[in-house]
Amino acid sequence: MAAAIAMTLLAGCKKDGATDALKETAAAALEKATDAMPGQADDAAGADQAKTGDFDISSVPLSTVALGDFPYITLPAGYVSNGDPETKRIARFPFWVKGRAHWVEGRFYLLNVYPEKEGDYNPYELRKNLEALVAQMGGVKLSEEKIPYDTIKSWGDEVTMGFLKGLGDIYNVPASTYVVRRDDGNIWIHFAQDTAQGGLIVGQEKAFVATAQLLPASEMKKQLDAAGKVALQVNFATDKTDVLPDSLPQIEQVAELMKIDGALKLAVNGHTDDSGDAAHNQQLSEGRAKAVVALLTGKGIDASRLTAAGFGSTQPVADNGTQEGKAKNRRVELVKR
Repeated sequence: MAAAIAMTLLAGCKKDGATDALKETAAAALEKATDAMPGQADDAAGADQAKTGDFDISSVPLSTVALGDFPYITLPAGYVSNGDPETKRIARFPFWVKGRAHWVEGRFYLLNVYPEKEGDYNPYELRKNLEALVAQMGGVKLSEEKIPYDTIKSWGDEVTMGFLKGLGDIYNVPASTYVVRRDDGNIWIHFAQDTAQGGLIVGQEKAFVATAQLLPASEMKKQLDAAGKVALQVNFATDKTDVLPDSLPQIEQVAELMKIDGALKLAVNGHTDDSGDAAHNQQLSEGRAKAVVALLTGKGIDASRLTAAGFGSTQPVADNGTQEGKAKNRRVELVKR
């Protein structure tokens, strides 16, 4: 017989059981708000065509429960993650709420849920423990629905591959969505399970904060002359090689520097932090270096003056144990050749 399990909050989380009345009030308010709102077009790429109204977070009671550290939850006894859980410092994910996608931008935690002993997975028991935990956090369940196949495919690799670790088999089973409304950032939970395993995504809303700072051509030249290299904090799309618009002025400055000094040749080296798989980070760093080179050649810089290489997380310049350190390690270095 499988051992009885209990979902627990991480260390530092204070139990504050939500009452049945609170949950009923929240559910009623949510039902009224979502049914009454007129249809609106999603402004997020890949949004579905559902006609139901967009979700109004103000319909959910505000939680003031004292929580521990993100992601706020642990797996119950008898369950493990299939491989290391994955974290995303900043990304976006479409939580499915009453027939449409509600895109959330922030930080994320993803994992596959497996039983420690083969055959001991109990979908009913695991779901009940998760829902009890959400109630303790002061949250509510928003919906449990199958997501249309065409909608899932329209989200593209950003979701189907970028969040694969915690998606679960959403092509064949319903997705459950929960939310904990908080002043310090609403907490969203996606859960999808079959009879053998589950997928769990915890996201907390957090607005994107640019980490890249413009380094003028004159300052880059000064550092190149002194040290032979200069580090740039270029912002890329999450887990992709696309340079974000806020970093294009930095690329302009590199091109300007190379136009001023026609003899300058540069190696463009990509670096990542240590989050995720090392092989993937290596590939990502190479792709990002090549993306910068492509932008520079597109601005008239001769390709023979540039090389591109990636080093993954093998050459950190700061402590990967802190978010500040990780931000410094995610960089593009220009090295004199």
